[in-house]
Amino acid sequence: MAISLTNKVAIVTGAARGIGLATASELKRRGVMVAIADIDSEALAAAAQHIQADFSGPLDVTNPTAFRAFVDEVEAQLGPIDILINNAGIMPIGHIHEEPDELSRRMMEINVLGVINGTKRALTTMLPRNAGHIINMSSVVGVQPAAGAATYSATKHAVIGFTSTARLEYAHTNVEFSTILPSFVNTELVAGTKGLKFFKQVEPEEVAAGIVRALEKPRGKVFVPKSVGYLVASERFMPPALASFIRSRLGANTALLSDVDQVGRAEYQARLGSS
Repeated sequence: MAISLTNKVAIVTGAARGIGLATASELKRRGVMVAIADIDSEALAAAAQHIQADFSGPLDVTNPTAFRAFVDEVEAQLGPIDILINNAGIMPIGHIHEEPDELSRRMMEINVLGVINGTKRALTTMLPRNAGHIINMSSVVGVQPAAGAATYSATKHAVIGFTSTARLEYAHTNVEFSTILPSFVNTELVAGTKGLKFFKQVEPEEVAAGIVRALEKPRGKVFVPKSVGYLVASERFMPPALASFIRSRLGANTALLSDVDQVGRAEYQARLGSS
């Protein structure tokens, strides 16, 4: 039977836009008490009003002290957290040798350390109660190479490794861990890109639905769409040359490099530089 989410307390990071906002909205619809966080205070305020969030507050997930304080405040207002969705992340793209060092570091801090910081704090609440579910956002590029996203891919590999190991480490408890691996999602992170050939872009609401499925019936990994998971699994049985040919035909070698509309991506890239 599916686990009921009604009256559970959830925190969603990176919730001012995209997947985070869609997920928070879907959780609210299902009767969850939702606290949302984001580093962009202005966008966060609009999102909180839009979905009638139960709590909202600015948060830099790279700051462990700030993360702990945020969770403390949520728990003081709503009660112990049952669900943490570590969704905050950034996705600069381009050639490795052109990526500014500070941007590489910032990506690692947000996409990886943010997940670790949140997981640590959530466990201090969940383990004594022997209940809870931590959802960490990865990507299909965490298991598949994508030229133009080397550092981003590295961060998503790290999230998979961290979450899978945490799931093993706490397998003797009732605390659940899941990794979500979406393909190209129609959010600002992929602004200016066309995605993979023969695969339609995924909408944030589809990822939110995948997250809810993982919460209701816990599982370790969830691919969105499921067809991408089947493709990844099938590559294990392919000769390397065939797998490389298929990736090339899908456009994985150019989708985040020569095929990018730089004008369409300029606004997101500029915001990355100011974050």
